[in-house]
Amino acid sequence: MDRMDRRQFLARTGAAAWAAGAVSTFSINAAGANQRIRIGVMGAGGRGTQLAEWFAQRPDVQVVYVADPDKARRDMCVERIKKIAKRKPKSIPDFRKMLDDKRVDAIINATPDHWHVLGSILACQAGKDVYLEKPLSHNMWEGRKLVEAVRKYKRILQVGTQNRSAHYCHAAREFLQSKDFGDIHFMRVMNSKPRNTIGKLPDTDVPEGIDYDMWLGPAPMRPFNMNHFHYNWHWFWAYSGGDIINDGVHQIDITRWMSGQTYPVSVYSTGGLHHFDDDQETPDTHVVNWDFGKMTIVFEQTLWSPYEKKVPMPIREGEGFPNWMFTGTRIEISGTKCFMNLARHGGGWQAYDKDWNVVKEMRGAFSESNADHIENFLDCIRTRKEPNAPVEEGHLSTAWCHYGNIAYRTGRKLFINPATEGFVNDAEADALLKRAYRAPWVVPEQV
Repeated sequence: MDRMDRRQFLARTGAAAWAAGAVSTFSINAAGANQRIRIGVMGAGGRGTQLAEWFAQRPDVQVVYVADPDKARRDMCVERIKKIAKRKPKSIPDFRKMLDDKRVDAIINATPDHWHVLGSILACQAGKDVYLEKPLSHNMWEGRKLVEAVRKYKRILQVGTQNRSAHYCHAAREFLQSKDFGDIHFMRVMNSKPRNTIGKLPDTDVPEGIDYDMWLGPAPMRPFNMNHFHYNWHWFWAYSGGDIINDGVHQIDITRWMSGQTYPVSVYSTGGLHHFDDDQETPDTHVVNWDFGKMTIVFEQTLWSPYEKKVPMPIREGEGFPNWMFTGTRIEISGTKCFMNLARHGGGWQAYDKDWNVVKEMRGAFSESNADHIENFLDCIRTRKEPNAPVEEGHLSTAWCHYGNIAYRTGRKLFINPATEGFVNDAEADALLKRAYRAPWVVPEQV
């Protein structure tokens, strides 16, 4: 998980200015002029707690609820917020209680992926704005339902793809669109780094302090198993879609933004569980090819290579550039005049001419982009402007991941119908665009 120093974050949030009284007037729910924005946290795992801490550090925010079906996790998060804010948020097992509280202005949704859309739709219906962790959705159909809900209820929803608030990414896009870079016909997206095996575990009784029915929510009922629970749920189709949608969606979102593409003409995927022999269902080796007519984009993933890694944190904060060949989370962009290596979450970018000379470059800071992304969300709550990572953009980027996974699971090349967001004459592939929901945790047809 990506971490940053709290002092760095607080400095970037402009806390001193807020403390001096530079607070905008806004009107949101029950909050009036110069009041703090009240936040409820849905999901108190590693990422949810990290976000809760970052929000709690701001003097213009009050974290008032922490909701999680695991009592130990939510109580730990509550104590960490109390240490920062000197005030203890309420600890609740059922997030719906904070949606009923009219004093709550917005929620952080950092649940497992299978809860992202239903939890966010319920928040929109309750009049709350949403900071939603990536990926936007568990499946294609429900992603579109969330887009409809955000628009219908006129809510602010910021997807947690913080690269959209990174200054160096905006500069990279500007250069890519210039005549100096040339036409782009090929992009390569890497998502490779070592992960450990999850092993094989037996089913057990539900541990004390866990509301398992609430945790499963829309997912099918099955006996409790720790490999289907904290974090390892990423590797099962019932809850997520593997590392392409867990970590790779960051690079894919940047790539889609830089390329200007929306729906591919076709998608093909191959790979498998080539290295791990354990309980996981999703591939440890994965290649996806999206065709856009005059542009081809390829995704490559290995979760067992010890030499391909995320960019070291000092470099991600602006100290030099990555070792591009072994940077497992890079994007390569091939233009007719220049070539670019671009890193996510800091690390910056470098562009080269035909003689391999660096012609343009820019460093980036991870902590800065995180702080700016949160700042942008809070500013949009006040102004009602569209955020840097709006719901439609998050939906389309997550769709590329869904298309790649569906092509992998069907084992054949699929052609996309942009009008339906489904496939051309392929009922088997279309069946994977939506899941069966477990009552009462159902994403409604009419939001």
